[in-house]
Amino acid sequence: MKKISEYFRLIVFVMAMLVGIQAPSFVDQYGKSLESHLRESNLSLAEFQDDADKFFSGDLLKLIEHYQNTDDQVFNSGGESIDALYQRNQILQSASQEFKQSLFSPYFVTLKNPIPDIRDEVRENYTYSIILNKIAILLGVVFGFFALIIIALPGIFVRLLGFNKA
Repeated sequence: MKKISEYFRLIVFVMAMLVGIQAPSFVDQYGKSLESHLRESNLSLAEFQDDADKFFSGDLLKLIEHYQNTDDQVFNSGGESIDALYQRNQILQSASQEFKQSLFSPYFVTLKNPIPDIRDEVRENYTYSIILNKIAILLGVVFGFFALIIIALPGIFVRLLGFNKA
């Protein structure tokens, strides 16, 4: 039984380590998808930005306000659509800047504050790959050891509380 327990711990450690090693790849794919969405958003706004440059000294918000304040329902609706594009672009730009702040900020952004539709898209289309860099190896080892600690906790509590004495 002790051998089975040891093999079980080894399997859990390896599985947790593989999950940890996958983290940098997932973060990398999230970052690429985020940048791709940002580029697409910039392209979607480009024509409207040209109009804002011509008529409103480059102020896209004034163009949106002009569309929304007109009596024509078609223009009103167009203003709402442009505003939705603009708001999405602002969210993407902010997330992209936050993602690029430091070495670990991509991990915090992806884990704690991802854009839900981009996170879901990456999760659905995720391709398993291993990026073997220092962070991947470190995360793999950390995940593995945390898994071992979690498995060992019940045994530690039993020994500390003296339940295993015959």
